[in-house]
Amino acid sequence: MKANVMLFIFYLLSMYGFSQTYITNVTIVDVEKKKLIENQTVVITDDKISNIQSNKKVKIPENATVIDATGKFIVPGLVDAHVHFFQNGGLYARPDVIDLRGEQPHKDEIELSKNNIEIHSKLYVRNGITTVIDVGATYNLLNKRRDYKDNPLAPNIYMTGPLLTTYEPAVYNNLDKDEPFSLVKTVDDGIKMVQNQLQYKPDFIKIWYIVGADGLDTETSARKNLPIIKAIIEESHKNNLKVAVHATQRITAQLAVENGADFLVHSVDDELITTDFANLLKKNNTILCPTLIVHDRYNKTFTQDFDYSNHELTASNPYQLGTLMDLAHLENKQLTDGYKNAMKSEQNKSRAEQMNATMITNLKTLVDAGVTIATGTDAGNIGTLHASSYLAELQAMQTGGMTNWQILEASTINGAKILGKESEYGTVSIGKKANLIILDSNPITDINNLTTIHQVINKGKVLELNDIIKDTPEALAQRQLNAYNARNIKAFLEPYADDVEVYTFPNQLMFKGKDLMRGSYAQMFKNTPNLHCELENRIIQGNVVIDEERVQFGERIIEATAIYHIEKGKIQKVYFIN
Repeated sequence: MKANVMLFIFYLLSMYGFSQTYITNVTIVDVEKKKLIENQTVVITDDKISNIQSNKKVKIPENATVIDATGKFIVPGLVDAHVHFFQNGGLYARPDVIDLRGEQPHKDEIELSKNNIEIHSKLYVRNGITTVIDVGATYNLLNKRRDYKDNPLAPNIYMTGPLLTTYEPAVYNNLDKDEPFSLVKTVDDGIKMVQNQLQYKPDFIKIWYIVGADGLDTETSARKNLPIIKAIIEESHKNNLKVAVHATQRITAQLAVENGADFLVHSVDDELITTDFANLLKKNNTILCPTLIVHDRYNKTFTQDFDYSNHELTASNPYQLGTLMDLAHLENKQLTDGYKNAMKSEQNKSRAEQMNATMITNLKTLVDAGVTIATGTDAGNIGTLHASSYLAELQAMQTGGMTNWQILEASTINGAKILGKESEYGTVSIGKKANLIILDSNPITDINNLTTIHQVINKGKVLELNDIIKDTPEALAQRQLNAYNARNIKAFLEPYADDVEVYTFPNQLMFKGKDLMRGSYAQMFKNTPNLHCELENRIIQGNVVIDEERVQFGERIIEATAIYHIEKGKIQKVYFIN
């Protein structure tokens, strides 16, 4: 009866000029029942799904917008349940981890993070991620999130204020409303700091449950700080706010859950969990985000051992990805080599392998016990880029034994459950918000097919991919530079026109066409040691980008200038001046 009433209401709305879109001949990916429903028509009225019926039963009005989705699949918009907008994902994102403030002042990085919300929001939508949960922001970002509430080029953004913690890295002190941490020393501090956040209307509260900084062993430190943790959770719940907790040790995770934590944003990585621990989470309806790749991304950055996929090289913020390669040419070799050698040490490699194995095994235990798992990346940390890192996280979850159905469930409806929004989004269902992805290929046969996006529907608006983010000449030049340094020939060629012309300045044609270019550069990528291009200066003049470069070929270093001419969204001509 309720469904019929809702259909009637949507019918009346359509009669009075509200916009409608009919997606016909589509296969619905039902993430709750774990089945494919073929030959369906999904009707969107304004920003909600107003009807779903078999193609044969739907009569389409003459003035409706129609999308013929024959052979395509429709899935709910994805949820990244663990991001940080105060971090950009590049090399300079965490001065408490590697202090490069001499290269990039932290105040500049803070301003960049505020400006980057727009581009990162578009990247999320472009990658089919229509909801993000920022589990640790700042007061300034809480205010800024309002600017994107009704913007279809931005995901639905849910956000905490500063992380409440008993340990604060010194580099984040005295940043006023840009401070991502609030230091809590007493129970009264904890209660007061929850109350301080209320005026900014956070969507929930986040605790950074860090142990050992006080010099005590893990369990003693965890229990010493437990009264503060408990007080924060209780005060948050009194104000109808759920609580997310960063707890990577079994004891901190257990104590947090026993005292009411709603959401654990990391895996336990210090020991194998038991079924008793998993059952505790299930009993308390605590949701866990495995967050599997973030540690490896730090390691890969510091060792400069990149294995970026074509997807990441083409779908990321190209400027932030480019900074990750700066370690190859920064002048402070003592610092950069120190990090590189430390990460490559046998001790660190063994520790990383053990940590990864523990997290993967623990994920299997949690899934088998029926614990609710939600997908999240910890995007914004060094090497974990906003939006484009999502696929790698899904692949890691698959390594942990999750089926594609389970991964999709974790990436959609389970993400909605974190903040009690499962009645609003997370499935392709009548009455839910029209946050959807139309895919060219079936994600159940291959989870990588989540990147075969035909169109995104966000906040009821049908979006063509090229309309979400338009490639600028500078972005094209940066993408091919990143792929060059990553030695990825496919991603390197992607920004170039098929009939690209490459010249020695001023007019000596070296070769024409991608095929010849592929042969030349593929050999160089394969056979040249110490291949790295440092961008020293860039000038943009209309559709022309001029890069002054310092290029290392083995033991040789060449100062060069590359002039890129962009036409119709591709690099059409290149002139090299050596």
